[in-house]
Formats: sequence, structure tokens, C-alpha cells
Amino acid sequence: MPDPTKTNSANEVETRAAAADAEAQQDLTLGQMFGSAMAAMIGVQSKEKRERDFAKGKASHFIIVGVALTAAFVLLMAGVVTLVLRAAL
Repeated sequence: MPDPTKTNSANEVETRAAAADAEAQQDLTLGQMFGSAMAAMIGVQSKEKRERDFAKGKASHFIIVGVALTAAFVLLMAGVVTLVLRAAL
């Protein structure tokens, strides 16, 4: 007769593995992608988050977020330069 404690342990291990797989399959949220892109822009991304991004994220999503952040930065800098030049004249 099989030992019921071994069966319960095996089921528990399988349940934990299934939960870990389900967590690994979840996509990154928009906020997590923007946070990672901002951290990457200034060069302070942690190793854990970088690994999470490569494991869960999609390259196309990060490209879109990166282009949007770059465009926002360029527009912000153009606005600041315009304000400074108007103030100087």
C-alpha cells in the first residue's frame, strides 16, 4: 500500500510548481514596463528586475514604451529650451 504522506508531498510539490509556472507566465503590467524602461534609460536597473523583464516581457512592448519615453523626453527638452530662449530675449 502506498504511503499517503509521500502522495501528499508529491501533490504539494506539483501544486507549487504549477503556481510558479502560472506566475512566470503572467505578462508585465504597463507600469512595470514603464518603470523598467525609465530605470534602463538612466542605467540603474536591478539584476532581478532585468531578469524578470527578459523572462516575462515582450521585446515589441519594450520597444514601444522606449520610443514613447524617448519622444516624451525630446519634447520636454524642446519645451525647456524654448522657455529658456524666450526668457533670455
